Amino acid sequence: MPARFFLPRDVSRLLAHHGLGRYNLPMRNNQRSAPLHGTTVLCVRKDNKVVLVADGQVTVGEHVMKHTARKTRRLYNDRVLAGFAGSTADAITLFERFEGKLQEFSGNLQKAAVELAKEWRKDRALRHLEAMLIVADAKSTFILSGNGDVIEPDDGIVAIGSGGSFALAAARAMLKHSKLTAKDLAMEAMRIASEICIFTNANFTVEEL
Repeated sequence: MPARFFLPRDVSRLLAHHGLGRYNLPMRNNQRSAPLHGTTVLCVRKDNKVVLVADGQVTVGEHVMKHTARKTRRLYNDRVLAGFAGSTADAITLFERFEGKLQEFSGNLQKAAVELAKEWRKDRALRHLEAMLIVADAKSTFILSGNGDVIEPDDGIVAIGSGGSFALAAARAMLKHSKLTAKDLAMEAMRIASEICIFTNANFTVEEL
C-alpha cells in the first residue's frame, strides 16, 4: 500500500476528528483572518501554594504583535487566580462572566466553573468565543473550555496554549525530581516552554496564592 502524506491542515483535521490536541492547536477567530496562536499558561499547586504563570507574547499569523501582554487576573477580592489562552477580547468577556458567577455563588470556585462552562456551551453568543481558561483558588484548580469541559488535575498542575504540553511535562518532571518551591518550579517550567514553543516568550506574569 503506497505511503500517504498529510499536509499540516490535514493533520489538524485528523487530530480534531479524533479529539486529540484540542488544547494545544492554534486557534482561529470567527472571521477566518490570520490564526490567533495560543500562548502558554501554567498553574502549579505545591506545599499549600498556588502559582499561575503566563507568558507575554501575542502572535497573529506569522507576526509577533506584542511582547508584554498580561494574560492573568486576580478575581473575587484577590482570592481567585485566572489565566487565558486565545483571543484577548473573548477572554475578557469570559473573565467578566466568571467573576459574575463567583459573586453569584459566594466564591464557590467549582460551582462557578461548572455554571460558566454550561453557559459557555449553550449560549448562542458565548459558544463562538475562542479562549480557554485556567482558574484556581486556595483549594482547587480547573481548566474551562467552550466545549463544556471542567477539568480538575490529579496532581495540581495544568497548562494550556500552544506551549502548554512543554510546560506541563517540565513541571511534572520537576515536581517528582526536585525540591523547588511552587513558584521556582513554575518559572523554570515556563522558561523551558519558552525555549521550545515559538509562540511563547520569557516575559512572564506571575500570580500567587
